[in-house]
Amino acid sequence: MQHPAELSPLGKSSAYVSSYAPQLLFPISRETKWHELGLTAATLPYRGVDIWNCYELSWLLPSGKPVVAIGEFVIPADSPNIIESKSFKLYLNSLNQTVFASREALGETLVRDLSAVAGAPVRVRVSSIQEATAQGLAELPGLCIDDLDIAISDYAAPRAELLRCEPARQVSASLHSHLLKSNCPVTGQPDWGSVLVEYQGPFLRPESLLAYLVSFRQHADFHEQCVERIYLDLLRVLRPQRLAVSARYVRRGGLDINPYRSSEPFIQVNPRLARQ
Repeated sequence: MQHPAELSPLGKSSAYVSSYAPQLLFPISRETKWHELGLTAATLPYRGVDIWNCYELSWLLPSGKPVVAIGEFVIPADSPNIIESKSFKLYLNSLNQTVFASREALGETLVRDLSAVAGAPVRVRVSSIQEATAQGLAELPGLCIDDLDIAISDYAAPRAELLRCEPARQVSASLHSHLLKSNCPVTGQPDWGSVLVEYQGPFLRPESLLAYLVSFRQHADFHEQCVERIYLDLLRVLRPQRLAVSARYVRRGGLDINPYRSSEPFIQVNPRLARQ
């Protein structure tokens, strides 16, 4: 079966356009993967966002002087479409020789174009290098499980059966790992990420979570869909009172993607990890 992204610029040779070209943006419907996971837009068991950070954002002032900045784009997790990452990069590069009167004018253009393709309102923040530097680096909260001893030899697909919990023992916990890796479903390139699981419910054996996350190592899917699969598998196994799963992915082509899925209302945060 052809992956929806195979019609996009992903994995193909593309000419870089340096003047404003919003038509480069390529939408990919979330519905196909929702259906694969047994979901519909009306039955999503989570709320959330996908936070994209762009480290190669540049445009021209009316004087012809270039500006560089860092862009933050927040796309609702229930938007009809995700934006294919290479098309996103090509679009952002099309701003390089485009004149904007101000940072605010650029932001208005980004909001309009990205919201139209995502099919839902996209929030945009454009930060100077100084502002981004002042935010510094962060660490994920809770217990890092990466040093636990596990034995695993099957990396072809996520294995939810590896997850083990103790129903009689109720806890509130935060666990994280930097060992998440999957592959792009079109190009096969590796995607590296750090994942955070926060929950209230039956005790989840940390070594079983680590083995489960490592089983994604040769799995082919987009960042957003990997996080949704992790969330759904934990939801089925734990049946928790609350659950949040987020991942901070390493950038590719000047963009990093950071999905967040939660059973509860949340305050959006966008911490930058050392690998980002």
